[in-house]
Parts: sequence; structure tokens; C-alpha cells
Amino acid sequence: MKLSCLQENLSKGLGIVSRAVATRSTLPITQNVLIATDQSRLKLAATNLEIAISCWVGAKIEEEGAITIPARLLTEFISSLPNDKIDISLTQRTLQLNCARFEARINGLDAQDFPPIPQVSDGIATKIELEALRDGISQVAFAAATEESRPVLTGNQLEFDGDKLALAAADGFRLAVHNTSLLEAVKNKTAIIVPARALNELSRFLTDQEEPVEITVNQQKSQIMFKLKNIEMVSQLIQGAFPNYSQLIPQSYVTRAVIDVAEFLRAIRMASIFARDGSGIVRLVVSPGVELTPGKVNISAKAEEVGDNVGEIDALIDGEAAKIAFNAKYLADVLSVLHQKQVALETTTSSSPGVLRPVGVDNYVHVIMPMFVQW
Repeated sequence: MKLSCLQENLSKGLGIVSRAVATRSTLPITQNVLIATDQSRLKLAATNLEIAISCWVGAKIEEEGAITIPARLLTEFISSLPNDKIDISLTQRTLQLNCARFEARINGLDAQDFPPIPQVSDGIATKIELEALRDGISQVAFAAATEESRPVLTGNQLEFDGDKLALAAADGFRLAVHNTSLLEAVKNKTAIIVPARALNELSRFLTDQEEPVEITVNQQKSQIMFKLKNIEMVSQLIQGAFPNYSQLIPQSYVTRAVIDVAEFLRAIRMASIFARDGSGIVRLVVSPGVELTPGKVNISAKAEEVGDNVGEIDALIDGEAAKIAFNAKYLADVLSVLHQKQVALETTTSSSPGVLRPVGVDNYVHVIMPMFVQW
């Protein structure tokens, strides 16, 4: 192998694929990154056997070849080099790198021993606008469970139905559902569970891309592929049945408060400073206005040994006065991913789930279980 490419491009490519490098593994080669020539481009690939990421970098290829190199070492060295041309050559299992007045030799392992990167071709195929997918992931993925006791809850359900895509996540205490549109309709309604970690990694490189994302699902192989211009990511699917979440979303309310998102988030973050020492609980007291005066929402937190705080924000309130308590982190998580200026908080009783809906759109709903407190 003999080639040359720009340090900037190689460093960026390594940064993308290194997200899939195994950190702890019984298969040491999965801590390496595959470097191979591929039709006049340089291909980089990494896998932890759950997700695999491939990235293609522009390069001037003189001789074909492939090798695997320790990912962390290579990534750190390349990122430290000046922004200049890098000459790369391979002698047996040693990769030689020359850039400006710096050079290095790194020993690698045979490319033939690297786990094959899955090719997902058969199955349902569709396309989605990049921004629509990015918004869906950002508003849903954080609500997935982090504990492995119920594996299906560590994933996000993707339900393809015609030209519609519904993303959902739940961890037993909250539920997030985002609906969006596909550019190409699918023939058969299909529901799959994708690991939340895989979607979070995908969203990292949905920033400087413009073209639509191609999605291919092969349920027989239990794999999904997301294809961008120079990047492909393949993830294993989670087997199991996702909860029927539609019945968990309250269809009515007794109190509805429309609140400014930025003010609400500031008040929650302020209260969470005190809530840290009080089981993370923030209390909300919703008071309708009298005649022409606006309603108020009082947000408070109390920790026995530290102290307490109270904040007050204006709100447009429909319905009765209400009291409800939530986990501060859960409220802050959802408020920080909303793009709209206002959000509606719908409550029924202090022991019933609270519902958050951004005002002005009808494609997102977030349900949070209340905390039980002595009022």
C-alpha cells in the first residue's frame, strides 16, 4: 500500500470511525482500525461487533493494500500532525507515516483477521431528510434506559409505516415519541428496536452533511444500515417487543399550563441545584390567574440540610390549580431539546403522569411519571 492524503481529512475520518472501536474486548483486533484502499479512495472502518462504522477519505492511491492499526495510537498521532499532506506506505505489517518533518512507524495486524463489516442490502429501504432524522434522535434517544435489566428499553423503537416514521423511547419513568416523514414510502409496516447508543453515535456525524440519509433494514439478519455520502454505519437490532406506548399517553387533562421554554428551563436548573440533595425532586404549583392577570407556576426544591429555593414564572393556564412533583433531570432533559419557544404542561392529578407538548407542532410528546411527595 502506498498513498497520500491530507491530514485534516484523515483526522476527521479517524474521528468518525473511532466511535465504533471496542474499548474492552476479548477480540483484541477490534481495538484496531482497518485502513484499506478502495477504488481510488482510502477506506477506514472500525467495529465493536455491535456497531460498525466505515468512512471514505479522498486520497491519491499509488499501490493497493490493507492493514489494521491500533486505533487510539493512530488517531492521537494523526490529530497531532500539522495540517499538511501525509504520505502513507505499508511494508509487511508496518505502516510508515510521513508528514512535513514528522514520521512514525506503527506495527499492525493482518486485515484478513479483521471482523467482516456487514453489508445490509436486502430488506426494507427508504430515505429521510438528514435534519428530520437528527431532530428525531435528539428528542428521543436520551429517554432510553441505561440499565440492561430490560434490554428492549435500552433501544429506540423505529416504526416505519408508509411515508411516516415514529421514534419512541422509554425507561419506565418517562416516554418520548417523535413523528416525522420519510422521503420514500415503505411497502410494509415495520417496527424495529435500534440501540440508543448507535443512534447517538449516528447523530454525531449528521452535522455537516446535506444529502438525505439512506436507511436499509434487514430483519432476518437483525441489522440496520444508515448510509451518508462518505459514511456508512451498521448496527445490530435488539430482539424483543417494545411496550405499547400509545396507551401510556394521557388523552385528557385537568390543568394545562403554557410556559416559555427558556424561562422554564432556567427555573428548573436553578431548583435542581437544591434538588441534588433532596432526591432530585422539584415541586410545581400551578395557579390560574384572576380575571386579566396571567397565571403563575411556582417551582421549588428543598434539601433538609442545605436549604430551599422558590422560583416563579408566568404561564397561560387553562383549567384548575394543580400541584405535581417531578425529577429535575427528566424535566431539564426534555426542555433542552425543544426548538419551540413555548411548551404546554398537561396534568391530571399529582399522582398521574405529566405530559409536555411543544406549542405550534404536533409531532412530539413527552410523558413523565410524577414523584410522590408530602405537600
